[in-house]
Amino acid sequence: MDKGMKIRLFTLPNMLTLGNLLSGVMAIIVTLSDHNYVLAFWLIVLAAVFDFLDGFAARLLNQQSPLGVQLDSLADDVTFGVAPALVMFDLYNSTTSYYGLCPTLMHYLGYVVLIIAAFSVLRLAKFNIDTTQSTEFCGLPTPANALMLLSLAMLYSGGSIALYQEFVLIISVAMSLLLISPIRMFALKFKGFGWRGNELRYIFIALSLAIIILFARYAVLAIIVLYIVVSTLRWLFTKGGDEAATPNK
Repeated sequence: MDKGMKIRLFTLPNMLTLGNLLSGVMAIIVTLSDHNYVLAFWLIVLAAVFDFLDGFAARLLNQQSPLGVQLDSLADDVTFGVAPALVMFDLYNSTTSYYGLCPTLMHYLGYVVLIIAAFSVLRLAKFNIDTTQSTEFCGLPTPANALMLLSLAMLYSGGSIALYQEFVLIISVAMSLLLISPIRMFALKFKGFGWRGNELRYIFIALSLAIIILFARYAVLAIIVLYIVVSTLRWLFTKGGDEAATPNK
C-alpha cells in the first residue's frame, strides 16, 4: 500500500455498504432467535437495495476505491452468503424428513446446507478477479441466490408451500453449484435505452412485471427461476454457436 495514500473510511458509498452488512447481520439474528423468515427476507431485500446504491453512489460521486471494493465483498459475503446459509440451516432443522429417514443421519446431513456460505465466498472472490464479468455474470449472482432462498423460507413460514429436509438439502446444494457454475448469466445493464442490444433485458423485465401482477406471493421465487432458466438456455445456445463457429485445430 502506498504510504502517502489517504484512506477515507466514512464515505457515503462505504456507509451504504455497511448498511448492507448490518441488514444481513440483523437477518441472521431474527432467523436464529425468532425463526422470523419474513422479516429476514425483507432485511435481505433492504441489503440488496444498499448493495445497489453503494455502487451507484460511488460512480456518481467519483468515490470508487480499492477499500470500497474489498468492503463490498466482505459485506456481500455476510449478507448474501452467511445469512442465506443460516436461514436454510434453520429451515432444515424446522422441517422433517419426507421419507422418515434416520433422525441422527438427517441431523448431520443438515450441516451440508452451509455449503451455501462457502460457495458464495468462492463466487465473490472469482468475481473480483474475473474481468469478463463486466457486462454479464459467470454463475448465479449471490444476491439473486440469497433472495431466492429467503423467498423459499418465507413462503414456507406462511404455509404457501410444504418443505421437507430432503428438498432443503437438494435445493441448497443445487443453488450452491449454480453460484460457481460456468453458466453466463445476463446482467440488467442497459446499453442505452434502445431496443437493439437490450432485447433480452426488456423481455425479461416485461415477463417479471407480469409475474408480479399475476403471482405476487411467489413473484421473487418465480422471477429468479425464470432468470436462471433464460440465462441457461441463452448460454447453451450461444455456447453451441461459438463452438460451431470455431474451426478445428
